[in-house]
Amino acid sequence: MQEQYRTVPHEGVHETEINRSRFICTLAPAATEQEAQACVARIRREHPTAGHNCFAYVIGADASVQKASDDGEPGGTAGVPILQMLLRREMRYVVAVVTRYYGGVKLGAGGLIRAYGGAVGEALDELGTQVRQRFRLVTVTVDHQRAGKLENELRATGRAVRDVRYGDAVTIEVALPDGEVAAFRTWLADTTAGAAALELGTEVYGDA
Repeated sequence: MQEQYRTVPHEGVHETEINRSRFICTLAPAATEQEAQACVARIRREHPTAGHNCFAYVIGADASVQKASDDGEPGGTAGVPILQMLLRREMRYVVAVVTRYYGGVKLGAGGLIRAYGGAVGEALDELGTQVRQRFRLVTVTVDHQRAGKLENELRATGRAVRDVRYGDAVTIEVALPDGEVAAFRTWLADTTAGAAALELGTEVYGDA
């Protein structure tokens, strides 16, 4: 798995005008290809009179799913530049739709490539990006007597406490960078005098 990837924090729209043509770039996070396709379909419904709704998306921390569409523009002048800009900026789990309203002046192939790629670059600058880091989930089980103090120390040392559940014992779910698991195991044993149990869970991505 990738150690980290970059994405957009939320959906946003940025508009630019080039030779009287309007280029409206919508960027949105997309966890799956289906989410990306649903976003494209929604933008098309929102702009039924636009000349083109060109798009690209990248799904997977390793960019395993990539798709681009020129939507009627000359081949390779819209979808590919959009995709290339997303990849150049190392964006993942993201969809970009650039809606064009034609202004009466032809831009030529080079102009279109610059316009579509540039619209995405400007939108990324405007919206901002966030880094998602790979973490290992670990579950700490401890008795009620030690739980409150342990939770406080976890938070005080900057560890990401994701969940606390109370039952016969207390289980605390913590997200750790993979490289810190061994050191955390030692810290936990020292902090609780060996009274806490540690179970390794799945790998997830979270805010870096």
